[in-house]
Amino acid sequence: MGEAIEQFFEALPARAPEILRGLVSGTLQIELVDGDRTKHWLVRMRPGAIEVSRQRGPADAIWYSSEDLFERLVSGRAQGVAAVLRNESTFSGNVVLFLVFRRFFPTPPGTQDPRDVAREQAGRRK
Repeated sequence: MGEAIEQFFEALPARAPEILRGLVSGTLQIELVDGDRTKHWLVRMRPGAIEVSRQRGPADAIWYSSEDLFERLVSGRAQGVAAVLRNESTFSGNVVLFLVFRRFFPTPPGTQDPRDVAREQAGRRK
């Protein structure tokens, strides 16, 4: 498994208070497929906290992805919702958990907040 994926999961607990501010709670099973092997990550989310383990267990939602796609997600080179819509990965269960979890992924390189772009453009017009 790529080192970027390992580092991503290791960093989740420290990042959770900033990202998990809402009332979402639940368990997301992430299944990463690489050839004939599947690696498992169990992510338990609650407001302000997250627990990560390398096991399978009861989950409110399951996300299936290739290891390659997930590595692109954790590096900001792909987007989770777009991958699901293109059928590059699949998801079942509580979709809110997927939508919340995707906030842990970095934005693609060069991405700007649309409000900042609008302010820049308005400043140039003056």
